[in-house]
Amino acid sequence: MISKSRFIPIDTRGEMTRSSLSSMMRANRKWPISYRSIEAIVICGDLFAILIASIVSTLLFPNHDVSTATDIGRATGSAIVVSALCVSLLKTRSMHTPSALLDLGHQVHAVCLCWAVVFLLLGAAVSAFNLGSELFRSAGAIFPVLGLVMLIGQRVFVRALVLKGLSEGKFSGGNVILLTDQARSGETGLARTLTALGFRVGGSFCLPRTGASSNHRKRLIDLVIRHARGTDIEEVIVEADPNRWHELREFIADLRVLPIPVVFVPVGAGAEMFGRPTRDFRNAIGVEVQRRPLTHGERAAKRCIDVIGAGICLILLTPPLLLIAAAIRLDSAGPVLFRQQRCGFNGRGFTIYKFRTMRVMEDGCSITQAVANDCRVTKVGRWLRRTSVDELPQLLNVLEGSMSLVGPRPHAIAHDTEFDLAVQQYAYRRRVKPGLTGWAQIHGSRGPTPTRALIEQRVTYDLWYIDNWSLQLDLAILLRTPMEVLRSRNAF
Repeated sequence: MISKSRFIPIDTRGEMTRSSLSSMMRANRKWPISYRSIEAIVICGDLFAILIASIVSTLLFPNHDVSTATDIGRATGSAIVVSALCVSLLKTRSMHTPSALLDLGHQVHAVCLCWAVVFLLLGAAVSAFNLGSELFRSAGAIFPVLGLVMLIGQRVFVRALVLKGLSEGKFSGGNVILLTDQARSGETGLARTLTALGFRVGGSFCLPRTGASSNHRKRLIDLVIRHARGTDIEEVIVEADPNRWHELREFIADLRVLPIPVVFVPVGAGAEMFGRPTRDFRNAIGVEVQRRPLTHGERAAKRCIDVIGAGICLILLTPPLLLIAAAIRLDSAGPVLFRQQRCGFNGRGFTIYKFRTMRVMEDGCSITQAVANDCRVTKVGRWLRRTSVDELPQLLNVLEGSMSLVGPRPHAIAHDTEFDLAVQQYAYRRRVKPGLTGWAQIHGSRGPTPTRALIEQRVTYDLWYIDNWSLQLDLAILLRTPMEVLRSRNAF
C-alpha cells in the first residue's frame, strides 16, 4: 500500500510532473537568513520602525512654521536619539535573541517598559534644557503611540517567522561536524536541534571515553581532520560534560590544524552554570547563581509608580483622612496614628504608620494578634479594620521608600521571628520591599495567621509574586484590591 503522504504524481511515461517538482522545490527551499542573524535583523528592524514612526507622525502633524524638509530632518534626529536609547536598553536585557523573541508576553512587557523609560528620560531632558520645540514637536504628537505599536507589531511578526522557520526547517545554516559523548551520536537532541536551525550535520562522531588510550584519541582526531579537509565544513561542535574538560582540552587542541571554529556545548549538571549571568572581576569571572528580584531599571520604574501613586492618593484623600483622624480622637483616648516596628527589605527595620484601631499600643517581642470580636478594638477602629482604611497612612511609608504600593505585607517583629522559625522560605519575602497590598491579599490571605498552614499559604503567594513580578502584575493587583476590600474576607 502506498502512503498518500509519499505519493508523487507522475505522467504516462512514469516521470514526475512539472507542477509536483516545483512544489517540492518550494517546500525544500531555505530562507536566505540564518538563525544566528535574527538578532541583528530585529535590531535593524527596531531602528527602522522608530524612524518610520517618527517621520509618519511628523507628516500627519506637520509644523507649519518650517519647511517640510526641515520638519523631516528634525524628525529623523528625534528618531536617532529615541532609537539609540530604546535599542540599547533592549539589548542590555538580551531581548533581541531568537529565544527571547518567542516569549511574546515578556517581549511586550520589556518593550513597553523600555519605551516608557526612554520618554521619561527625554521628558526630564526637555524640562532641564528646554528642548521641547526641537525634540518632540518635530516628531509629531502621535510618535510615542505609533512607535510603540510598530515595535510590538514587529515582534508579533518575527515570532511567527521564527516559529515557522523552526517547525519547517527553513533557516539556512552551514555544514558542521558534531562530536559528542552520547552513546548514539547521530540521534542526540543537539543533532536534531542543529537540523531544526538549518545546520547540516556533515559528520557525527563519538568522543573517546574516559580513560581511552592515546592511540584511540589520535585515530579519532585523524578521522575528524580527514573528514573536514577539502569539504564545506564550516564548524566543529563538541557536546560534552564540562567535568571532562581537563581530558578534552588536549583532544580539542589537536583540532587547531583546521581553519574553522570549534564550539563547546556543555551538557550534564555543570551545564547549568553556563546559562547564568557572569560578572567581570578583572582577572576572574564570577557566575551569578542568584539574581536580585528586580533589575535597576525595574526598581526605578516601580519606584516612579510608587511615588506618583502615593502622592496622588494622599492629595485626593486628604479631606477624608482628616475626618477619620477627628473620629478616632473623639472615639477613644490616644494618638491618631499607631506606630510599630516592622521588618522590611533585606531585613531592615522601619516604623510603619496606621490609624489607631485599638485601645492598646503593643510593640516589642510579644504581640497578640487580633481576633474576631476583639475587645481591644474601638468602635471606629472596627470599621477601619473591616474596610482596611486603617492602612492608608502607609502611603507615607511608600513616599519615604520603606514600603511599596504592591509587595508582601510586613508583619510585626515578634511575628516575623515566629514565622521565620515555622516556615522555611519565609525570609525570602524580604527580597523586595513590603507593600500596602499584595498578591496574597487579593486572594483572601488577610488578617491573623493562627496556624502554620495559613502562614505557608501566604508565603506561597508572596514568593510567586516575587518570582513573577511585572508592572502589569502590580497594576492588576492595584485594580483588584478595592474589590477585595469590599468583600472584607478575613478582615476584623
